[in-house]
Amino acid sequence: MFATYRIILTAWLCTVAALLLPTVAWAAAEPLLTVSIDGADGPLKRNILAHLGALPQDETQRRAWLFDVQSNVEEALQSLGYYHGKVQQQLLKNEQTPWQLTLNVTPGEVTRIQWVDMVLEGDILHDKVVAQWLNRISLKPGAPLNHGDYEAVKAQLAALALSRGYFDGNYALAEIRINRDLNLAKINLRFDSGRRYHFGDVSFEGHTLQPGFLDKLLPFQEDTPYNTRDLSLLNQELLDTGYFDSIKVLPQLDKLQYGTVPVKVELSPKPRHSFQVGLGADIGNSSGSEIEPRVKLIWRTPQINRYGHFQETSVEWSPNRPKMLFTYTIPLSHPLDDQLKLRFGLLWDKYGVIQRYDADTETYHNVGQLESRKRLIGVGRNKRLGRGWLLNYSLDILREQYTQTDVTYDPQMLVFGASITKTSRSDSSLDPKAGFRQLYRIEHAEPALGSDARLTKVEARFKWIYTFFEKHRFVARLDLGVNRVSEQDLPFIPPSLRYFAGGDQSLRGYSFQELGPHLTYHDKEGVAFQEVVGGRYLAVGSVEYQYYLTPQWRLATFVDAGNAYDNGQLDPVIALGGGVHWISPLGPIKLDVGFGVHDPALDYQPWRIHLSMGTEL
Repeated sequence: MFATYRIILTAWLCTVAALLLPTVAWAAAEPLLTVSIDGADGPLKRNILAHLGALPQDETQRRAWLFDVQSNVEEALQSLGYYHGKVQQQLLKNEQTPWQLTLNVTPGEVTRIQWVDMVLEGDILHDKVVAQWLNRISLKPGAPLNHGDYEAVKAQLAALALSRGYFDGNYALAEIRINRDLNLAKINLRFDSGRRYHFGDVSFEGHTLQPGFLDKLLPFQEDTPYNTRDLSLLNQELLDTGYFDSIKVLPQLDKLQYGTVPVKVELSPKPRHSFQVGLGADIGNSSGSEIEPRVKLIWRTPQINRYGHFQETSVEWSPNRPKMLFTYTIPLSHPLDDQLKLRFGLLWDKYGVIQRYDADTETYHNVGQLESRKRLIGVGRNKRLGRGWLLNYSLDILREQYTQTDVTYDPQMLVFGASITKTSRSDSSLDPKAGFRQLYRIEHAEPALGSDARLTKVEARFKWIYTFFEKHRFVARLDLGVNRVSEQDLPFIPPSLRYFAGGDQSLRGYSFQELGPHLTYHDKEGVAFQEVVGGRYLAVGSVEYQYYLTPQWRLATFVDAGNAYDNGQLDPVIALGGGVHWISPLGPIKLDVGFGVHDPALDYQPWRIHLSMGTEL
């Protein structure tokens, strides 16, 4: 009952405030003084207004404000190099209306920089990064004198020196000498950096990992020249491990000694267990149900023991497609760059579409999909290579049961795989402005080593993102794949190793993996069926244009094209559509609607609503 009264009272107060707000706003909107400036425009006018400050709110403030007008305008002129400027004031006082102040400004000739004498002393003299900064500064001979630029350069050099370990740095001389008769200025800066400090001992506090484990994450060695960028890299490496809830990398500037800077890292471990729930849905007309909800639960144990082992268990439910995958990760030579992963999974899935021939209408009608039940045990190793490349090689034991053309198969496959990937991003945000991802994978199954069929699988996948003029973003994708398999072994290749198309990461407008090559057969009663069973080849591409309405909202339009196919069954499909994307703090949330180009062989008009979340790279 209390909650009900509180809601009613809040609504009543909001109504009263809404009724009174126009009156209050009207009363406050009436100014006491208006100001117009003649003879100055652009940056000079903006600088004068900035020096004048906010308009007065009462009569006392108005008197003080008018008293300081002359000095404030002269200061504004001189800060931009106008030392001979003049200003005339015209004040019109009214009893019933605001007073009107007109400023007639004559800037005069601007003072220009005659020379810039910047002298660096100490170890900073040989710093290449500082030398590059010097080439970009705005203080140049012949340019108009701007005191703001001068102060900015001084502050930038001091900050750059501090970030690169010149903790004893100071200005021995910093001055501007002005010749008002000649309208010339001479800038003299002398910065003595002293020695450059180096990294000292790094201590990690607040963790339960074995000694020396986190030392492998250090992007620098002891006695390396100090640089805050290296501290930022260390912070990111610690964050990427997933072990810690709070990370503070603190250079101990109060303990400088012998030219070194000790670094203390304060850590707070994550809770022993965490749970994440995800919801999604596909809505539309395709081979699957019109509404296909998806629920995903992820259970993580970020640190199991002092050796940094961790596990992730994901359970996903959708109608007739439950999935469970357990992954146990063991760091090897490096916590992030070298990991051994043990996997165990039970996955139920549906592929393609099964259609029954209706002799009365002489058309095919959907009656189901190819169902698969897969058991997986695997081991793999992920290893970072140079220049951003990631190498993975694995061994998977796969047992998959499925019924195809009224025949039940249960093949066992021992699959050796290797892949190499690289992702380049323009920034570290969840919605990068530009980037490129490339993946190359090869897998092989050999009967002599325990597989029921021989298969060589080769894939290449690419994704490219680029943003033009801040608001115009393009996303392009290309997926290619080839399965080398004999005709007699083809039925024994599990559906999870074949190629299908369809879904929000393939051809929008169609359900997940519903497209691909088909077989025609008759059941025991002689009824004709047509079944999409997947094939040897994949070629799917997409081009998407995105326009940012605001930094958080954008519109998208796309064209997806391609298909999975087999020998003699090349049948490209085109899908068109658009959507609305919200750039949330957790990553882009995309609501897309796709329409498949109508195929006369289908008894429906394909379209789907795809709701997805996550970064595109």
